Amino acid sequence: MSIHLVGGGWPEAGDGAAFRAFVEEAAQLARNRGVVGPPRIAVVVVRDGDGLEHAAKLVAEAGSAGPIDERVLSLPEGAAADPDSLGDSDGILVGGGLTPAYLESLTPLFDEIRRRVADGVPYLGFSAGAMIAPERAILGGWRIGGVPVSPEEAAEELDEVTVVNGIGLLDVTIEVHTAQWGTLSRLVAATAAGLSDGGIAIDEGTSLIVGAGGIRVAGAGNIWRVAPGERGVTVDVLAAG
Repeated sequence: MSIHLVGGGWPEAGDGAAFRAFVEEAAQLARNRGVVGPPRIAVVVVRDGDGLEHAAKLVAEAGSAGPIDERVLSLPEGAAADPDSLGDSDGILVGGGLTPAYLESLTPLFDEIRRRVADGVPYLGFSAGAMIAPERAILGGWRIGGVPVSPEEAAEELDEVTVVNGIGLLDVTIEVHTAQWGTLSRLVAATAAGLSDGGIAIDEGTSLIVGAGGIRVAGAGNIWRVAPGERGVTVDVLAAG
């Protein structure tokens, strides 16, 4: 099974392209388990005021890719998740919002998420859910050493660029809303400053899929690969195929 990281956004097509491989993998796992009916998807959101609305959008997008049996867990910011809240899910979908709030609320779930993924349960992180997935996660911020490196509007209520331990599902740092919010420069600057060993920035409506066969891209946009080099930082682009 795979890890699916979506760069956020709601494509006008609404065809679930960035979610399709995740839903298909969850459905296959459900069949292998003898489940009758659609796959059981744990949909986890951490938001104040509009958690259920956001969860409904995620469910609709995933449902465009195939039928699902959603099990929604909506937490207000600051509330800690119960480690047993994922139930008997065939897939785990973690939504978007304020990335530091997701990290705070879902830390009690990290061990269980890693265990489930190791057992073959696919994970899809959408926006904040993608950013907290790696071993080292950018939480936000827009300055390094007081110098602006990215738009303040995408700072996640943080000043200095902050990199912390995430879930640990992969070993590269993730950025999201890349072309739309201008966050590529934050990943480049974090890499140049040694805060990150490089990573991948994902456009909206686009999914980076990491599995046993390597990586691939689905959806409407690009992913941007950032790595430290001998003469600075290198960047290349991989388009959805």
